[in-house]
Amino acid sequence: HTGVQGTCPGPRNLSDAALGSVAANGGLIGIGFWDGAVCEPTVDAIVRAIRYAVDRIGIEHVALGSDFDGATSVPFDVTGLPRLTAGLLQAGFSAQEVELLMGGNAVRFFLDNLPIDTPAP
Repeated sequence: HTGVQGTCPGPRNLSDAALGSVAANGGLIGIGFWDGAVCEPTVDAIVRAIRYAVDRIGIEHVALGSDFDGATSVPFDVTGLPRLTAGLLQAGFSAQEVELLMGGNAVRFFLDNLPIDTPAP
């Protein structure tokens, strides 16, 4: 999880070239919610970063990278996700695209890339 240089320059955020490399290798980029990822920790800034990434590498390679674990400050907790959903819809994403961004892409990625028959420890 990170941000994108195109909306928020920073040492950790991905350049367009890095975005392309992740997508070319079947990867998934989770857009973070904290200030270093989106510069201004607001729904609008998060949506702007998501839109930027989607426009460059496609909807199937973008997901949420919230950082709800408390390691950094984010503008809302999980109860604020309806505001993000509304922001994505207002930004022109379809309901199907919002479903992919809000978890569908992550589920698909994990099912495609994690072993399913390995016994739990």
